[in-house]
Amino acid sequence: MINTVPPCGPRPIHVVGGGLAGSEAAWQIARSGVPVVLHEMRPVRSTPVHKTTRFAELVCSNSFRSDDAGASAIGLLHAEMRRLGSLVMRAADASKLPAGGALAVDRDGFAAAVTAAIEVEPLIDIRREEVSLPPAEWDSVIVATGPLTSPALADGIRRLTGEDALAFFDAIAPIVHRDTVDFGIAWFQSRYDKAGPAGSGADYINCPLTREQYEAFVDALLAADKVAFHDFETTTPYFDGCLPIEVMAERGPETLRHGPMKPFGLTDAHHPRVKPYAVVQLRQDNKLGTLFNMVGFQTKLKHGDQLRIFRTIPGLANAEFARLGGLHRNTFLNSPKLLDRTLRLKCEPRLRFAGQITGCEGYVESAAIGLLAGRFAAAERRGEQPDVPPPTTAHGALLGHITGGHIATIDAGTRSFQPMNVNFGLFPPLARRIPRGGQKSALSARAQADLDRWIGGEVPRAAE
Repeated sequence: MINTVPPCGPRPIHVVGGGLAGSEAAWQIARSGVPVVLHEMRPVRSTPVHKTTRFAELVCSNSFRSDDAGASAIGLLHAEMRRLGSLVMRAADASKLPAGGALAVDRDGFAAAVTAAIEVEPLIDIRREEVSLPPAEWDSVIVATGPLTSPALADGIRRLTGEDALAFFDAIAPIVHRDTVDFGIAWFQSRYDKAGPAGSGADYINCPLTREQYEAFVDALLAADKVAFHDFETTTPYFDGCLPIEVMAERGPETLRHGPMKPFGLTDAHHPRVKPYAVVQLRQDNKLGTLFNMVGFQTKLKHGDQLRIFRTIPGLANAEFARLGGLHRNTFLNSPKLLDRTLRLKCEPRLRFAGQITGCEGYVESAAIGLLAGRFAAAERRGEQPDVPPPTTAHGALLGHITGGHIATIDAGTRSFQPMNVNFGLFPPLARRIPRGGQKSALSARAQADLDRWIGGEVPRAAE
């Protein structure tokens, strides 16, 4: 569907990429009254991981992580985005699933909601085409092509900046059919029985392992066949927040049980007096509750070994998989060197960047940077000076990391820029001493107050 942009009024802003960041950027621009052309290459050119032509398709987890604004930085980012009229958060709230303290979504319903909103917005002109380096006549462009930027565009960016893009690996976890899980062994429980959005406190499937079973599982991971890397991928570092399960196992025999397989906060419903040595958790992946993904089990194992090894997990002996795990290469800019405070390319300010290509990590973080890029570009088009959010807010802290907060000189030389999720470590410290248990809530309260002052009482036009 191609919408009609009115012939009069301000010139359109071009947004390249229809993922979470691009969709959010286009939405913010249009809701500010400025026309936008949204370019998405699918289905003209596909990617290794996308399955549909919808905007904001989720290709990895279906979780937006914690929704607790007082206790987690990502929950605070959720709250700020809602306050700023985010389309991504509106769609997430409308398609949420039970997931303990997390905000998980029905991936099909979420992408459908984002797509429907964009298709009916009269100020968004949708063009299904691949874009290489945007032509000179496009005087305001947001590049939000994500971790799977097309080779033609990536090459154009490299030529323009003279800077090689950095890269890291991101991995996809397997998805299991719920009706193939053995509930004579597995049970439902959220960690510490915590209930979250749309949840009951018993939202995860838990599969317990004894010490012997855990050790055998780790040995099998270490001995399994992995998909071979291409030559150009051999020096690419992993992102620590999304390590393949077998890479975690290589870091030590106890790594997994203190990571995705930790047993803490869980009680085996079938044997309450026996403490599991390790636990595999599965989280609901679709609204029907028929599919569950293996939390933290992203992998580069070959499919045959995935089936063999994952079926040794108690409760999954007869598991059927809707999707097996996989791994793909992501690219991102050396943003602190290349981008200014409003995400413009220093060597060519008509170009802005948004989303994972800037070096943020995570669905919500990508959408949040798209939100800011859209607001900055729209303000410029209206002849206003873009106003960056305070560094005390989640948006401001994340923006600061991307545009300069990470670079530091150390004894071994200059520390390289790496992707990062939003976290309270990116926030300026509190002016007064707060007991450790109250620091997060105090940081969150300060952020929300400062965000309201930044907005200046303006409430974005409602998302009808």
